[in-house]
Amino acid sequence: MRIGVLALQGAVREHLAVINHLEKEGSIVKKAADLDRIDGLILPGGESTAISWLMDEELEHRLGLLAREGLPVFGTCAGMILLADQVEGGNGRQLSAIDITVRRNAFGRQIESFETKLAITGIGSDVPVVFIRAPYITRVGDGVQILARYMPNGKATSSSLGFPVMAKEKNVLVSSFHPELTDDLRIHRYFLAMVEAAN
Repeated sequence: MRIGVLALQGAVREHLAVINHLEKEGSIVKKAADLDRIDGLILPGGESTAISWLMDEELEHRLGLLAREGLPVFGTCAGMILLADQVEGGNGRQLSAIDITVRRNAFGRQIESFETKLAITGIGSDVPVVFIRAPYITRVGDGVQILARYMPNGKATSSSLGFPVMAKEKNVLVSSFHPELTDDLRIHRYFLAMVEAAN
């Protein structure tokens, strides 16, 4: 199994390290040709506007097409913003691979970044995550499953309370946070199970 990581900016090394730790092959994606022969793709966190402008048109077109055709894709933080259908106040380009609207920097500036634990449907409880200038989801389409929510008072829940911070629609998985910055591998294992089921 080969997992590509979009390597234009952001936590590329951290995602590759997790993939290697889970004994899968990691592959750097910088141009459209790099999308050949991958079984799944991770879009890491970083600066979403910068990533969208660093992506050339061919890569953007091919990536969006593959995601819409069923390639398993996981977007974390800025990756979620890129995959979203709409971004409130956004000025970058959208891949529109998942029917959600997101709000950028919804939990505040980088100095207000934080770590917490979430209950995530299909993964487990007390999953450690890191929020860094994180977005959250403000609208979900009918086919989107919310996997986790976060309450600003520190309570994490997968029920109907709190801001949606992790979601899935068919082959596309997104999170507001950075699972690659923790030692817990459950979220990446969940994505790899999606990849395995699709191939």
